[in-house]
Amino acid sequence: MTRVLVVEDEPPLVRALEINLKARGYDVDTAPDGAQALSLAAASPPDVVLLDLGLPDMDGIDVITELRGWSRASILVVSARRTSDEKVAALDAGAEDYITKPFSMDELLARLRAAARRIDTAKPSGQPSVIVTETFTLDLAAKKVRRGERDVRLTPTEWHLLEVLVRNSGRMVSQQQLLEEVWGPSHSTQSNYLRVYMAQLRRKLETDSAHPRHFFTSPGMGYRFDP
Repeated sequence: MTRVLVVEDEPPLVRALEINLKARGYDVDTAPDGAQALSLAAASPPDVVLLDLGLPDMDGIDVITELRGWSRASILVVSARRTSDEKVAALDAGAEDYITKPFSMDELLARLRAAARRIDTAKPSGQPSVIVTETFTLDLAAKKVRRGERDVRLTPTEWHLLEVLVRNSGRMVSQQQLLEEVWGPSHSTQSNYLRVYMAQLRRKLETDSAHPRHFFTSPGMGYRFDP
């Protein structure tokens, strides 16, 4: 059963979400503020977090940042904030998807199903947790990358993109699959996101980003990681 943590301070909306989610077989916890959300997430780790950004005790971006330090939950922001900058800030902090209020329950449930599928896809398989290349060493379990003697700092979005590619090592991953897994189904056509973030990964991890040895592009199709 998929466990969902609803972080929202509007009681009527919390009640509506709780009724709809439980009716569809989800296990639901609720928290009215950031502090209680973090406490609940630590005590009963959720698979998906539905997070409002306008919380009474702290900004939702700070909740995302805190969760990303130790939680693998998929984070779906549900907020009245509509500007592009606010959406980008939430996605860069580590949210996988963003839906603005007011929203239809059918759309939210569809986004939630997609988030749950991404969680299933990301569950560890028989693949080694440590990947060693000529240029860098990647520890999937510890979520760390080292290049030579130094740690390489990746943003949550960069890490998520890298993880999807590595778990499909040697196989081309389509643009649509990467966009949906990393940014959510609402961004399945935003190929410019991939160009920007792949360029950042190459700069950080390749010896020569102009002539990559590990991150390859199939123009118009997708990307491939080779160890």
